[in-house]
Amino acid sequence: MLDQLARTLREGASRPALLAATRTGSPRVLARCGDLADLAERYAAALHHGHGLRAGDTLGLAVRPGPGALALLLAADRLGLRCAVFDPGAGPEVLRARLALAPPALVVADAAAQAVAGWARPLARRLRLELPPLAAFGPVATVGPRRPWCARPLAEPTGPAPARYEGDGDAVVVFTSGTTSAPRAVVHSRASLAAGMRAVDALVRPRPGRTVLGGTTFVLVPALAAGAVVALPAVRTAVLQRQVDRLAPDETYLTPPRLRPLTRLTGRVWTGSAPADAGLLRRAKRAGAREAWGVYALTELFPAAAVEERDKSAHDGPGDLLGHPLPGVRTRLADDGELLLAAPAARDRYLGEDPDPWVRTGDRARLDPDGRIVLAGRLKDMVLRRAENIYPGLYEPSLHLPEVELAVLVGVPDPDGDERLVALVQPRPGADPRRLRAALHAPLARMGTARPDAVLLGPVPLTGRSRKPDRPAAARYCAAHLARAKPRRAR
Repeated sequence: MLDQLARTLREGASRPALLAATRTGSPRVLARCGDLADLAERYAAALHHGHGLRAGDTLGLAVRPGPGALALLLAADRLGLRCAVFDPGAGPEVLRARLALAPPALVVADAAAQAVAGWARPLARRLRLELPPLAAFGPVATVGPRRPWCARPLAEPTGPAPARYEGDGDAVVVFTSGTTSAPRAVVHSRASLAAGMRAVDALVRPRPGRTVLGGTTFVLVPALAAGAVVALPAVRTAVLQRQVDRLAPDETYLTPPRLRPLTRLTGRVWTGSAPADAGLLRRAKRAGAREAWGVYALTELFPAAAVEERDKSAHDGPGDLLGHPLPGVRTRLADDGELLLAAPAARDRYLGEDPDPWVRTGDRARLDPDGRIVLAGRLKDMVLRRAENIYPGLYEPSLHLPEVELAVLVGVPDPDGDERLVALVQPRPGADPRRLRAALHAPLARMGTARPDAVLLGPVPLTGRSRKPDRPAAARYCAAHLARAKPRRAR
């Protein structure tokens, strides 16, 4: 598909490839096809000749979504590099621990990321964004407009871009769960990423000349390879609605929190990365969507299953219907009911672990007589808030201050299907509550986008002979407390 993308970009060099939205929702061309192809070639040549990167090296990316980020991913693929993405919302301690597992040979960053890691850190922290000094992870090079505080620019190419690397190998490292001391990372190979993009292409079937609204790599590459124009979704909801009104996209892929407030839609709508119930899909159809699809996907396997609103609304049994597994996806259930998946698009392994063909989803499920997947609940310790996976084990250790007996992070369901993240902190006997709350400000500030919506001081329920925290009981305790009284917001 990436070969097809290269041909499509060259053949339609003058066509718009990526669009953004002005405040009025009008489309603005970010890059034409030929510009994107040229930029990817220049980046590949610069990384290879100017910085000596070779197949198998790790490239750290701290670049906002857009033409530059996509061109860097295409350049990395051409060279056979492995990409590790810097997530400014993860918090500095978590990011340091993660990248110690996959130290980059070079970090490429735009001016905004370098500001977040430097002079603008206090301001960025208010937005729950923070990066430690990037130079701590290796050499840094600037892409895009360079400002006085930036590192040297990415070297100008001193030779042509090398031929495309044709072997397999690691393509991307995506950090997920684990703990601060032992983070866990999903490793996708070039083959598994290619299989995932082919699966998206077969599911969505983007067409030449049509408009696709969406911003993930799994949307961008298949759509651009098919000759479609991709509009990156506006950040603000009001502008996003005007963008939909102006573009009337044929295909729209948005997460449930982004889709939920929209009242006018067109074409086919796809949503995933967070629970999408039948009510949300029906609302999308009432807003004008011709079809509304819920997509079941994981970091380890994208996509795995899909279901259209008509089938989802017709399901009247217990559980949440996820639909049929997509072609090539195999399913089985573990002894405890956990859904296990295998597919060509499945991750190769977890970093530092041996390959395993079966992905443990962490979801309890059953298979109906037609082979459709019906979700019955969650087994793994994870909170989904605003389509972001938050793993409590990464952040709970920072809450264990001297005056804290025990602390857990739990999800409390919201009526709209989202979850609120709540920290339940049990003080040590004799601890001063006001002093403890003040001491918690610092670790909370370093949690980035995982900062809880509320902090409650109270007993953490325990279970079993090992007296481990009972997370379901803790979530029920927090839900009851929040229902009775207005909670203190985490600051």
